[in-house]
Amino acid sequence: MIRFDSDYLEGAHPKVLKKIVESNYEQTMGYGKDKYCDSAKEKIKKALKRDDVDIHFMVGGTQTNMTVISSALKSHEAVICANTAHIFVNETGAIESYGNRIITISNEEGKISSNSIEYLVLSHENSFLPEFSPKPKLVYITIPTECGTSYTKGEIEDIYNVCKKYNMYLYIDGARMAYGVDVKDSDISFCDIPNMCDAFYIGGTKCGALFGEAVVLVNEELKKDFRYHIKQHGALLAKGRLLGMQFDTLFTKDLYFRLGKQANEFALKIKNAAVEKGYPLLYNSFTNQQFIIFPNDKLEELEKKFTFWHWEKLSKDHTAVRICTSWATTEENVEKLINSL
Repeated sequence: MIRFDSDYLEGAHPKVLKKIVESNYEQTMGYGKDKYCDSAKEKIKKALKRDDVDIHFMVGGTQTNMTVISSALKSHEAVICANTAHIFVNETGAIESYGNRIITISNEEGKISSNSIEYLVLSHENSFLPEFSPKPKLVYITIPTECGTSYTKGEIEDIYNVCKKYNMYLYIDGARMAYGVDVKDSDISFCDIPNMCDAFYIGGTKCGALFGEAVVLVNEELKKDFRYHIKQHGALLAKGRLLGMQFDTLFTKDLYFRLGKQANEFALKIKNAAVEKGYPLLYNSFTNQQFIIFPNDKLEELEKKFTFWHWEKLSKDHTAVRICTSWATTEENVEKLINSL
């Protein structure tokens, strides 16, 4: 069985594993106070072209979102996001378990607009008793979106301007950052991101690491006491070097971005082949996630050899599935899927 249902099904890139094995008996300080974490931070800062950001390494995406958002907000403050957002749909209410409401707004192929955000904020501000409902304070978006689509640089700048206008934070979830920058339908480069938000994270778990995410704090307000929040959330890894050496490896000679580019290229080969065969798309994605609509009988045939994520049942006869490539996807398996279409 060849699996295309997600992008964290394999272990880690061989260079990452090699780095871990080579240093196995080396003694270092714990909790991220080691030379590998320091080196990784410097390489990330160089790629971002920013020396003034704080970088912290954490184990997983839900843990990261929960820690960053809860540390940024007071108990009466809320998060604005798309009604398809990962924190709303796929994290079992983790954010709300810490006392912060999630307020969802409609989206277009996973993207929310600055106008929708402003309308929501003004509706709250102009209500008769605004203190009777949670106060919008942070906007959450992802690069790329849950639908595999991408914001343009201008769209994110517009969202960030609205956030600054109403004294809110913009936080970007980058679980699939490697696949979301420098793609066909977006003009966003990696070094643009810290100039357009208050905080974001760089995903490793889905992008070549065994596990791990790198939190980047831009806004000075969010930097204060952040390690206290990490520890309080049970997120400060004792063997922190395991995170540092993975990102140190991924950010050596642009490996992180090369892996993302390859996965996107394979995904587009699958997309183009599906379109040529007459299968419609649910979303027009140019990243590693492709959403293709199949007749159920064809899907049943394909699933004798391949696995996909069932995304949405569109009718009694048709189902949209997510086909995911990753840093580890092989051209051989891509060709097998294309031939089976």
